Amino acid sequence: MTKIPVSVLGLGRMGRALAGALIAAGHPTTVWNRTPSRAADLDGAVVAPDVATAVAASPLVIVCVLDHAAVEDVLAAAGPLSDAVTVVNLTTSTPSQTRALARRVPSYLDGGIMAIPSLIATPAAVILYSGSPEAFAAHRPVLEVLGGAQHLGADPGLASLYDLALLAAMYGMFGGFLHAAALVRSTGRPVAEFTSALLLPWLSAMLTAVPGMAEQVDSGDYAARDASLAMQAGTDTITEVSREQGVSAELYAPMRALMVRAVAEGRGGDDLASVVELLVRPTVGGAG
Repeated sequence: MTKIPVSVLGLGRMGRALAGALIAAGHPTTVWNRTPSRAADLDGAVVAPDVATAVAASPLVIVCVLDHAAVEDVLAAAGPLSDAVTVVNLTTSTPSQTRALARRVPSYLDGGIMAIPSLIATPAAVILYSGSPEAFAAHRPVLEVLGGAQHLGADPGLASLYDLALLAAMYGMFGGFLHAAALVRSTGRPVAEFTSALLLPWLSAMLTAVPGMAEQVDSGDYAARDASLAMQAGTDTITEVSREQGVSAELYAPMRALMVRAVAEGRGGDDLASVVELLVRPTVGGAG
């Protein structure tokens, strides 16, 4: 079976991983990078001298560069784009940036890579896509070479929004871990033992509450089921123990402030999920 040609623009660690996976899967792969030497050990790749040549070589063009400004620069160098060429932007951008770009690119998909470079082309890699359903259907077999491909909808901004929402959840989780680790380390006890024996089982149990919290956010019914916000915000012993142990509570402080504010605004009888109402501005919308 003939494999369709693919061009990869950008050869940072992620771009190299993407190109390497395509080459390994038998796709004729053209690559371009501002520094051509980055392609030196990509055996099997054709190195294009410029962006326009790389884009002309393939019906599927993957862009994976530093930031959205670099995406704009690279595509500007490509010249006018035909609707016979699908551009897949796997660079982290904002939803508004990707929507604006999609209005100028005839066949466009945006993507959010939920994996590190070493996981590309493994079952652990997931890439979120949004934009043209037709382009996704046409190129899905190629995109699935890179990892599990999930299309979120025709709105090109959805992949970047979901990508950044997942990262926000990740950093919140890591922030909680780092605060816990600092508290345990302040006692001279091993953090690794605390993590494996207590923290991971505890967090696994707490994660079972997340689907219910999500349902509360969707429904707007936040009536407390177990522990009300008034009870949770009634004391501040986490900050107190942190102070006693010489540990900064700055990772916890924003969450504490939101809980206190929610109680002050009359949500003391609600569950923790109601704090989301303090985060969402009325002007925030969807595909604006």
